Amino acid sequence: MDLLNTLVDKGLRRELPTREEALAVLATSDDELLDVVAAAGKVRRQWFGRRVKLNYLVNLKSGLCPEDCSYCSQRLGSKAEILKYTWLKPDDASKAAAAGVAGGAKRVCLVASGRGPTDKDVDRVSETISAIKEQNEGVEVCACLGLLSDGQAGRLRAAGADAYNHNLNTSEATYGDICTTHDFSDRVSTVQQAQAAGMSACSGLIAGMGESDADLVDVVFALRELDPDSVPVNFLIPFEGTPLAKEWNLTPQRALRILAMVRFVCPDIEVRLAGGREVHLRSLQPLALHLVNSIFLGDYLTSEGQAGKDDLAMIEDAGFEVEGSDTTTLPEHRRPCGDAAVTGAAAEDAGAPAATDGAGTPAATVPAPSDETRRDLVSVRRRGAGTDLPPNA
Repeated sequence: MDLLNTLVDKGLRRELPTREEALAVLATSDDELLDVVAAAGKVRRQWFGRRVKLNYLVNLKSGLCPEDCSYCSQRLGSKAEILKYTWLKPDDASKAAAAGVAGGAKRVCLVASGRGPTDKDVDRVSETISAIKEQNEGVEVCACLGLLSDGQAGRLRAAGADAYNHNLNTSEATYGDICTTHDFSDRVSTVQQAQAAGMSACSGLIAGMGESDADLVDVVFALRELDPDSVPVNFLIPFEGTPLAKEWNLTPQRALRILAMVRFVCPDIEVRLAGGREVHLRSLQPLALHLVNSIFLGDYLTSEGQAGKDDLAMIEDAGFEVEGSDTTTLPEHRRPCGDAAVTGAAAEDAGAPAATDGAGTPAATVPAPSDETRRDLVSVRRRGAGTDLPPNA
């Protein structure tokens, strides 16, 4: 049985692929790309049908972070000309969130720069969560505030936070290459604290930072071991003024292979297409919907994204549908006890092209992208939260 048929069978059984199989997905050729997408698409549809969950980011506090994460435009020493502002007031954050909800977002993600929140910050975010939930019935709220201290996860959960995001970003072996002010274990600990407090864990990665195929597989396997409910896959946005500004390592085809590998390793987990999709997938974004079941709507933290109306049109044109608030995202076996779903099992796999021979041997090197650097693809956010201009949700 060939590689892709094996991976489909394992995905439908929720069985973990081997490291060699995951590496082989990343090593497939461009000629095999559509076969890879079709195979991973079968797994995606088995667990999530043709639904796409929309998420909306609200940057509560932008810039001036004391951490030195090399990929981040808000890092210590960053010269990126991004918006910089202190905490949004709860009402202002709620208004920003309402724009995303009006655009179809089911989850609002509240993000703040910094190493981690103080107890006063937790109080502030708790007020913001209350304000958002009062004005937007049924909306999910995810907090992303950095490293948590003892007791803070429980306080956020008590305040109404449904989820907590803290990404692993890259493999443990290479984490020290992108950050020196905290380590991989700090991130793992925060995810575990969120889970222990009863919040849904959200943790993902950033691809395109110069990592190897082995690094990508390592971080995805580490995520699978942590067992979060959602895995955001970010593609590096090489901001001018950051140490990784010259790291343009991705092609649209490689980005799709990375997403397929994540889907095979995390078959029944919400896989979210996150930052950098417009920059690196470009016109192939609709193909990614066959691999992921969740995206961000509109702008990101410090960069502009595709207009919300274009996101919705892309979903419709590709034959998918926006997941409503009356539908539970996760398959039944992954839901917390008592989490009743309006809808039943995921839709049957109908009309998908058959997966054909896609076996491959892990390559020693990744094909280099074009030498031309597309600086025009990175657009700093100048609207929405922290400004007087409306968002593009």
